[in-house]
Amino acid sequence: MDREWLGAVKNCFLIRHPAEVITSYIKKNADPDVEDLGFWQQVEIFDSIYVHSGVAPPVIDARDVLQDPERILRLLCHAVGVEFDKAMLSWPAGPRKTDGVWAKHWYEEVHKSTSFQPYKSRDTVVPERLREVYERCLECYDKLYALRLH
Repeated sequence: MDREWLGAVKNCFLIRHPAEVITSYIKKNADPDVEDLGFWQQVEIFDSIYVHSGVAPPVIDARDVLQDPERILRLLCHAVGVEFDKAMLSWPAGPRKTDGVWAKHWYEEVHKSTSFQPYKSRDTVVPERLREVYERCLECYDKLYALRLH
């Protein structure tokens, strides 16, 4: 896919720990590879934006958002030049026109929600068969995690 359009918009990155991504993803696809999970692509896009703009785009971590949504959203808004509004902290339940084609597979819980729910530690034991995939994704995550807003 052509990524030239990325230079015409403000970019930000939402990351999530690979153990949480993998243990969630395998509920729908039992044997993902690194490319399925998007971590390498995310770093590749991040690096490209950074090289072209000379500025690291803001990164937020899903766990940080759930632990303190208002603070993290305020940091993100400041970083991208958008005024924070408390309305960002809640929304009506149900699907949206902007959900995209994957919504029916992934958004069941999102559609039930009306606000950010507190972070809950989950059973995130990555199956041994996916250990190499996990390690490769963790490298990418760690790179972006070190640059996150917090």
